[in-house]
Amino acid sequence: MSRAAIFAKIESANAALKTKAAYPEYDMALVHSAPKLEGTDLWEIFARNFAAVNGKPMTGIDQLIDFLVLHQQLRGYCDPALYPHFGQKLVDAGLTVETQYDRERYDFYQFGITRATGAIAESGSVILDDDRTSHRLAALSPWVHVAVLERSEILRTIPDAIAAFGDSPNIIWATGPSKTADVEGILIEGVHGPGEQIALLI
Repeated sequence: MSRAAIFAKIESANAALKTKAAYPEYDMALVHSAPKLEGTDLWEIFARNFAAVNGKPMTGIDQLIDFLVLHQQLRGYCDPALYPHFGQKLVDAGLTVETQYDRERYDFYQFGITRATGAIAESGSVILDDDRTSHRLAALSPWVHVAVLERSEILRTIPDAIAAFGDSPNIIWATGPSKTADVEGILIEGVHGPGEQIALLI
């Protein structure tokens, strides 16, 4: 079987389902973590919980540029829909930015900037899916992933986020950088995905 045929089968298997199973019944009062929901400003709640899991909340492109330059993450991808908003500022700062992601050169990209579908204040998670994220690999393979979101896209609780599931066949909740731990409890970040997860509010 050819490579193209294999990928065609995978794509077909990942297509959105025509009908979905109903969500199970559960007591929402048992789900929430009250201490994590203290406050009224959803961005502030999200930023606090996101930082607690080693995510980096940012509120401006200059803050992002300073971070990328400081850490020598100078080559990357930007969603073409986002490029008109701040792409030129990245280039003017000396960064190399491409708007077409070449999966054959995945190790070239040190950072990836994609749209987030939303965020969850309670857990400090960014939501990525195939409907809004321009290229899944651009969100998962670079060391630095920047999830761009708007204040109106922040959901208060995990049940709110479940209720807002769309029809995308692939939905990822990224709660800080990728993490794994061995049986001795030694936590390592950046093994299965980005080592730096940034949420950029626009």
